[in-house]
Amino acid sequence: MNLILLDLMDIDAEGYAWVRDPRRVRHLQEVQSAEIGTEMTLGIVNGAIGRGRLISLEEQGACFDVTRLEMSPPAPLPVHLILALPRPRMLARSLEHVTALGVKHITLLHTCRVEKSYWQSPELSAQKIHEHLVLGLEQARDTILPSVTLEKRFKPFIEDSLPGLLRDRRGLFAHPGMPTACPRGLAEACVLVVGPEGGFIPYEVGCLLEAGCEGIHIGERILRVETAVTTLLARLF
Repeated sequence: MNLILLDLMDIDAEGYAWVRDPRRVRHLQEVQSAEIGTEMTLGIVNGAIGRGRLISLEEQGACFDVTRLEMSPPAPLPVHLILALPRPRMLARSLEHVTALGVKHITLLHTCRVEKSYWQSPELSAQKIHEHLVLGLEQARDTILPSVTLEKRFKPFIEDSLPGLLRDRRGLFAHPGMPTACPRGLAEACVLVVGPEGGFIPYEVGCLLEAGCEGIHIGERILRVETAVTTLLARLF
């Protein structure tokens, strides 16, 4: 936990910030071994980053004297990530990883090789998604929460929503066997589409090409989704 993420309601009128979430309190006690008087990095959700001095730490919560909140969060990546819905455990890790890397717009998409049962997972609840996004922000010392949308129908999304996303962005989709290697160091905004383990079916590849996306690859190795997404983002930006 490299940043303690706060809501505005966590800061009282006297400028004291209260952390009562058991997970973060345990982390302060057991992992960081925080001591009274220690200065730590704080941030407001969708706001500024600064410092606060720990003035109390008990089982019920921690209190910080907020000294300043003046720094801006890190710049976001200029990418809208469209990710075929992974297995629940992989989804949790993927959300945390891409949030830490600075992705601010995420669409989870159904494709042919996505098992329909995945859409019933508790990991897709708003609360669980929020928890994973927060973990990613805490890791990267960021405060801007990504938006996450769910698209359970492939064809309507490709026909109705994707063209709007591509209006001012370059469209790329990662799939084994594509002739073009993943570009490096993009200086333009893009839409990145990543398929499920097993890749897209030929029909889906055709739809993406017809929509104006370019097919790319990251080599001969077949990677897990969470590894592939991280590798793609690192190469692109």
